[in-house]
Amino acid sequence: MTVIIRRRERVEMPPAEELQFFATTGKGVEEVLARELVMLGMGNVSQETGGVRFQGDMAACYRANLWLRTANRVLLPLVEFACQNPQELYDGVRTIVWERWLTPELTLAVDCNLRDSAMTHSGFVALKTKDAIVDRLRDHFGRRPSVDTKDPDLRVNVHLVKNRCTLSLDTSGSPLDRRGYRLARTEAPLRETLAAALLELTGWDGTVPLVDPMCGSGTIPIEAALKAGRRAPGLLRQFGFQRWPAFDRTLWQRLLDEAREEALATLPAPIIGSDMSARAVATARENCERAGVDCLIQLAQRELADFTPPPGPGILIVNPPYGQRLGEEEALKPLYRQLGDVMKQRCKGYTAYVFTGSSELAKCVGLKATRRIVLFNGPLECRLLKYDLY
Repeated sequence: MTVIIRRRERVEMPPAEELQFFATTGKGVEEVLARELVMLGMGNVSQETGGVRFQGDMAACYRANLWLRTANRVLLPLVEFACQNPQELYDGVRTIVWERWLTPELTLAVDCNLRDSAMTHSGFVALKTKDAIVDRLRDHFGRRPSVDTKDPDLRVNVHLVKNRCTLSLDTSGSPLDRRGYRLARTEAPLRETLAAALLELTGWDGTVPLVDPMCGSGTIPIEAALKAGRRAPGLLRQFGFQRWPAFDRTLWQRLLDEAREEALATLPAPIIGSDMSARAVATARENCERAGVDCLIQLAQRELADFTPPPGPGILIVNPPYGQRLGEEEALKPLYRQLGDVMKQRCKGYTAYVFTGSSELAKCVGLKATRRIVLFNGPLECRLLKYDLY
């Protein structure tokens, strides 16, 4: 049973069929993720900074991990309590019925995020949390589980902010951007979850062409094909909850079967990706095949100067390089000017979106953006710029 602790008092959470979850996401993507959760039928969807809370049973947890395109992780909060010193941390962690989630045969890892708190060393907080967990399990089973920081059966998340500690289970395991199709990567690849967020922010629904003339390893076209083809992004991978003692294999298999039945064999409009690099296009082809969407995407090696999309209306979306080292910006200005020329001369009827981390390079496009959306690519503040190409 899950509990919240305040001033050492235990308050019972709702029963298992009414668990609270928190799906994390990148800054600026919260509203997009909230819409995803509503479309999936999740209960009590509530947007917060850095993620979205929702309510449901473990089937909802399984479905969220399988279908969410813009979430980084799905956490199951277990307990919240005031925490200003190591003893309060240890006592709070020990109140949880860890034997429900972990046995001595399984492995454990603890991740810690802390800010503005009396305890300032994340490694020490993680270690103290681990001690409390294994001590309780040793008292219960007579044996303790082992720690595996790289590939644990159960990953515990400690969030300590302003002396309030929230302890959660990571139901996802590895982050949700690791779909399983992108084994080969080009330089500076766009995370899958961010690519999916960009597509959602364009409003593209699959009924008009989508083109990416600088597709790199193919992440944007692949995420577009998964979306338009109704393909669950989690079909190719494993999740943390599959290694938990109470994992319901029958339920999970039913959800997988339903997801596979949802998939479309063809799309109403083309998805086109191209790149000047033969190596990048070869990598994109491999990734498309692994994702099972190679039949839904048209890929070609093509110079930007030679790019011509199908007749509009349509969506052009591109993530050009935006050099982060001294001198790189200047070298990229001709590329951005060429991109602007192609958009003006060959993409009439399209709505174009350029995702860049450089305001100086964006000026070189030579068009006035009708919308600017602030997003973060890792720690780097970026803009998704919208251009209406009449």
